[in-house]
Amino acid sequence: MKILFISDVYFPRINGVSTSIETFRRNLRALGHTVHLIAPDYQSPSPDETDIMRVPSRHLPFDPEDRLMSYGWVMKHLDKIRAEKYDIIHIQTPFVAHYLGTKLSRLLVIPCVETYHTFFEEYLYHYVPLIHKSIMKSIAKRFSRHQGNSLDGMVVPSHPMLHVLKEYGVITHAEVIPTGIEPASFVLGDRESFRNNYNISQERPVLLFLGRVAHEKNIGFLLKVLTHIRKEITDVLFLVAGEGPARASLENEAKALGLNDNINFIGYLDRHTELNHCYRAADIFIFSSRTETQGLVLLEAMAQGIPVVSTAELGTRDVLRDGLGVWIAKEDLEDFSGKVVKMLKDTDARKTVGELGRDYALSWSASKQAERMLTFYQTIHSRRSATALAENTAANPIV
Repeated sequence: MKILFISDVYFPRINGVSTSIETFRRNLRALGHTVHLIAPDYQSPSPDETDIMRVPSRHLPFDPEDRLMSYGWVMKHLDKIRAEKYDIIHIQTPFVAHYLGTKLSRLLVIPCVETYHTFFEEYLYHYVPLIHKSIMKSIAKRFSRHQGNSLDGMVVPSHPMLHVLKEYGVITHAEVIPTGIEPASFVLGDRESFRNNYNISQERPVLLFLGRVAHEKNIGFLLKVLTHIRKEITDVLFLVAGEGPARASLENEAKALGLNDNINFIGYLDRHTELNHCYRAADIFIFSSRTETQGLVLLEAMAQGIPVVSTAELGTRDVLRDGLGVWIAKEDLEDFSGKVVKMLKDTDARKTVGELGRDYALSWSASKQAERMLTFYQTIHSRRSATALAENTAANPIV
């Protein structure tokens, strides 16, 4: 097949959507298919720019990390896009990419699907604070329903997220296909060198959060957890790896809580050269997001043999199995901090949970998920062809 991905974000912008796109592109291409991508121009290339159309874009005032692509610029290149003779369009994000994808689908008369990566009901109000949370939730539901029902198919990373979309009134054919784990994620990182590079003692207990440093990730709760842990393990260090709009406020909150000696915001890490080392340098990966549609970082931590303490909300409920790489905790300071302290003090438990997690992560193979995605594309293509045939027959009945 010849597949066109369209996204409002991609590398060098680092987040779960970029990772998912890269993973599926690589594995679909390995299966012998062609995958092109339309994405914003960040004025800085990604490591692999093969088959990518970079679109002129401008900064967003409320989220300077992201870009707004030029819809008009893409439409001026319609003849070039038409000449590629794509079989299907796969939208990855719901902003300019969504409207470009659905427009191109109509003009090129090919099916269009979209992955629902972001739980907007628990997301938008963080970025439009002047509007009441209940109103933003209502807007997010209508927004998701309208967009979902304009597609030929939807890909959803987890069953709980699919259930939410059905409750919204999305009736488009949808399937659960999570992003898989690449073999490179299982190559063990160098714990010692990473700790040396960041001046962290080899004996110091280290907790890690890795991901977008954004309000919806609920990192503020982890700061409060840290204050409890520090009462019993005074030299504990919490590494926050990543960037995002919440970083400045979280740094201020950490300072107000007196955590300066127990926390280090280390910023972005290169996915291909530093990420595994960072995971491996931690003793426990901690996570409490309420908005994940999957939670790929949890599986990446497990692939490195690092035990996880996490809440299980929305998409992470699909990923997490208590004891298999993780101790599931409530979003409760006593319960969460108690589990972290217990695991930090029990070397054997950490080792056992980590080893089980590494085995469990192997079942989330990226190549298997790419095969499932291809089957989904073929199903959508067949359904679209059957619908077109039925409509043609109805319009031109045999007399």
